[in-house]
Amino acid sequence: MTAALNAGTLPATTRCDRTPAWAALQAHFAAEGDGFDLRQAFSADAADAAGVEVGAQRFANFSQQAPHVFADLSKNLIDEPTEALLQTLAQQCGLEAHRDAMFAGQQINTTEQRAVMHFLLRQPAQQAGDPQQPWHDALAEVHTTLSAMLAYAELVRADESITDVVNIGIGGSDLGPQMAVLALAEFSVPGKRFHFVSNVDGHELAGILSQLDAAKTLFLVASKTFTTTETMTNALSAKRWFEAQLGAAAAPKIARHFAALTSNVAGAQAFGITTTFGFWDWVGGRYSLMSAIGLPLAISIGAAGFKDFLAGAHAMDEHFRTAPATRNLPIRLGLLDVWYRNFHGFSSRSLAPYHSALQRLPAYLQQLEMESNGKRVDRSGEALPFDTAPVLWGEPGSNGQHAYFQMLHQGTEVVPVEFVAVKKASHSLPGHHDKLLANVLAQAQALMLGQTDAGGHRHFPGNRPSTFLLLDELTPASLGAFIALQEHRVFVSGSIWGINSFDQWGVELGKVLAKDVEARLASGEVSGLDASTAGLLQKLRA
Repeated sequence: MTAALNAGTLPATTRCDRTPAWAALQAHFAAEGDGFDLRQAFSADAADAAGVEVGAQRFANFSQQAPHVFADLSKNLIDEPTEALLQTLAQQCGLEAHRDAMFAGQQINTTEQRAVMHFLLRQPAQQAGDPQQPWHDALAEVHTTLSAMLAYAELVRADESITDVVNIGIGGSDLGPQMAVLALAEFSVPGKRFHFVSNVDGHELAGILSQLDAAKTLFLVASKTFTTTETMTNALSAKRWFEAQLGAAAAPKIARHFAALTSNVAGAQAFGITTTFGFWDWVGGRYSLMSAIGLPLAISIGAAGFKDFLAGAHAMDEHFRTAPATRNLPIRLGLLDVWYRNFHGFSSRSLAPYHSALQRLPAYLQQLEMESNGKRVDRSGEALPFDTAPVLWGEPGSNGQHAYFQMLHQGTEVVPVEFVAVKKASHSLPGHHDKLLANVLAQAQALMLGQTDAGGHRHFPGNRPSTFLLLDELTPASLGAFIALQEHRVFVSGSIWGINSFDQWGVELGKVLAKDVEARLASGEVSGLDASTAGLLQKLRA
């Protein structure tokens, strides 16, 4: 498998600031983009004699349907000439060739010499029969693991003696499964509770353990290497608690009450775990939800639901892979991100999901975007002369309206907002969903229109951009498609910036230093430390 995936020369790409289109965009921004007014753009698209509403053509031009997701981009600071220049930028950067190299299994993660193939996690099994595909063997392995994982999930679902499932992981081994289990709680198996432990702060684990009966609990330890400090600290504490609860009966039951999502089978066995599900070095942690890391979700929504989840993501993969660039939603969103970050200079984006089940979506997408594209050098290691990933932040609506929307409407900085709404509610409470949908529509409208007030305090400047992403229903398929959309959008902006979106060296330095500091906390030795760290360490030991 490795030899096949290594084959081929990566396509030539050009960093965005070295293209003619970049200079053209700079000139266009200075002449037109900097003073662009959304209200004027909609007014210019005036009603015709047949009575078509104002802005109808703009809405048609800047909205589109993709698999399971409808997107309205018309309230963004963009027009057709701008989008055309951005599309030219993508062509001159070699975006589509770079995308095709990823789908061909080439090693586009150049700093780690790895392929990037999270799309295989949702590729249909029948395509494994084509030996001409470079990822033929890898796909067969994916489906072997998937079948075993789903069979295990069904056993756990049917086991009424297991009432609690505790996922112990961190980063991609926690954020994705936690977000998805919460999002799809409507589809969850009855009689089981799902818990997620990630923080090395023992208060989190202790709080969860206090709610559990060891004899009725299944622990899932999610760590590719089975060495992640936070995860293994929590796993060992969970094991000690389990042994203390069950006494002499605990040892033979470890194998039944603990499973591992890891590639380190020997490490799991040494821990006492015999049930393991692995994954591959071409799956980055933040892209791993549809691998064995998704076992908590598979237990929650079942094998059929998990397959629907994968199918939704695959549909978006195919859209990204085959749709024309001008009607390719991940490409359009990624280019819009570049336009805002590098020309308007917007340093953050706010995510506002108007569905309480999507409460962990902002945290999940924070990692996806900021860990992928928070880079200061290009793929060759050269320092970049422009900014990359924005800060991504947010809360569910309508809660956010009573927290930070004040700043969005009247603050000194412009923050693009991404609204996520769901057309159909799954509850039957009268009146609630119409109020929720009215709020999300009104907030997007208010950001754009603003309000004039001579006194100043009630003045809303307006002309503040937003994107509106709409799902018909929140289902396994629509969530899978939405996640794949965001993954590919991040790929697009990273490709344009010429960075490697698939490594994460920035998380390593703090981990290394923490080992030294932990030893010093025990010994009190401060020689060689900076004065601040030394002073704080002594304060903590006093």
